[in-house]
Amino acid sequence: MRALIAVLAALAMSAAAALAEPMRLPAPALRAGGDRLTVYSTLDAPLARPLLAAFQAANPGLAIVYEELLAGEIAARVRAETDAGGRTADVTFSSAIDLQVQLANDGYARPVRVAGAGVWPRWANWRDTVFALTFEPAVVVWHRPSVPDPPLTRLALIDWIAAQGPALRGRIGTYDIERSAVGFLYLARDEEHFPDIWALIGAMAGAGLQTWPTSQDILDRVADGRLALGYNILGSYAAEVARLNPDLGVAALQDYTVAISRAALVPKAAVRPDLGARLVEWLMSPAGQQVLAEALRLPALSLQIGGPPRGQPLARTLGDPYRPVPLGPGLLAYLDRMTRDRLIGRWRQALAQGPSMSGR
Repeated sequence: MRALIAVLAALAMSAAAALAEPMRLPAPALRAGGDRLTVYSTLDAPLARPLLAAFQAANPGLAIVYEELLAGEIAARVRAETDAGGRTADVTFSSAIDLQVQLANDGYARPVRVAGAGVWPRWANWRDTVFALTFEPAVVVWHRPSVPDPPLTRLALIDWIAAQGPALRGRIGTYDIERSAVGFLYLARDEEHFPDIWALIGAMAGAGLQTWPTSQDILDRVADGRLALGYNILGSYAAEVARLNPDLGVAALQDYTVAISRAALVPKAAVRPDLGARLVEWLMSPAGQQVLAEALRLPALSLQIGGPPRGQPLARTLGDPYRPVPLGPGLLAYLDRMTRDRLIGRWRQALAQGPSMSGR
């Protein structure tokens, strides 16, 4: 088994290397023997550039090597490089909070002391090893010309689907949870919060539900009217598309709204764990959170910057309707093969209730 894991990790590493070269940002203030920070991240490199530039402005002697990888590739590389006795990234920043917690739980992360940890939400800090840095709700999106009065609870959504009849055929979209990690996590949390979730999935399937692996696949089709409504869509991406396209409506459902985060950790085998901790500390600071919110348009988690909806203090929105996914060992259940197989089995069974369509 260990040999198989090592082979898979090596394949992931070689595939990542083939996809893209690291982005290298020289130190703004060049000097001999300057410091270098290495980052593994799921954030698109062009999107990350203004974030890194702002951090370098506060640390002008620091050069950065930034590697954009898939979430699974990050976890595989950290494990493989550490197990080989080598060095790995100084910090990882990933949208897969379950994989980040698994790395920490398995001993591949180190606890770090960062300013602000004492006032950070308890659910967003696991043992000073994994820190949630954003707050991204699952939202419903709709095509305004097609849906003038959108349903804003899940029970209302079930009734709305029934009332629309054949006119809605093939015009609802959501994530394919077998291909989307965020879609799987959102639905797993739905199952915990909403007893009738499978009735809802069955109703959408009966209306010809279309499934897609990414947010953009769904948002593009809702924005131009090919789809009437999208369910459980990553709110940060939806808000950005809606900002540019007035035909796209976006709302958090009023019964409850699951929110996930992007999280950072400092690997145990980091070359410069002090620099990794410095970046995490800055990302948690008002300055870093402001850049995340304004330059990257990722909802800030900090109470000082404001959480969802944008501009409203997080303290006034948590709990009702927002339900953040807490960092901790509970996330590991979603990586368990039996748990995953059970949920996917229910998903397939629900889709079989109607003429399901898949955007494959």
